[in-house]
Amino acid sequence: MKIEHLGIAVKSLADSDDLFARLLGQSNYKQESVEREGVTTSFYELGESKIELLEATNPESPIAKFLEKKGEGIHHIAFDVNDINEEIIRLKNEGFVVLNEIPKKGADNKLVVFLHPKGTNGVLIELCQEIK
Repeated sequence: MKIEHLGIAVKSLADSDDLFARLLGQSNYKQESVEREGVTTSFYELGESKIELLEATNPESPIAKFLEKKGEGIHHIAFDVNDINEEIIRLKNEGFVVLNEIPKKGADNKLVVFLHPKGTNGVLIELCQEIK
């Protein structure tokens, strides 16, 4: 398991892309819309990990609600796993609350599930597995 990416909720993807391009000295490698989640994402590679910027595309999306409640900042930490279904079972057996027990297609060609932040020190955890 490794940190796959850090998800950062932003108000303006255009402004934040400019900021992170200057900060990291490189452009994003991908921008993608995930309509089902009401979000547009922008990805930056950092060695073996990534930064994912997330902008809400509608006021009812989870990112819009996060921004309204907490403002811009780290939204989640994503861990890359080899077998997402095995991890769901393992973590449920450990007492974690899995928010979506059936993996769904996320951005950047990943299957994803989330763990409830109440059981993870207030941090939303995402598990992701490359779709093959």
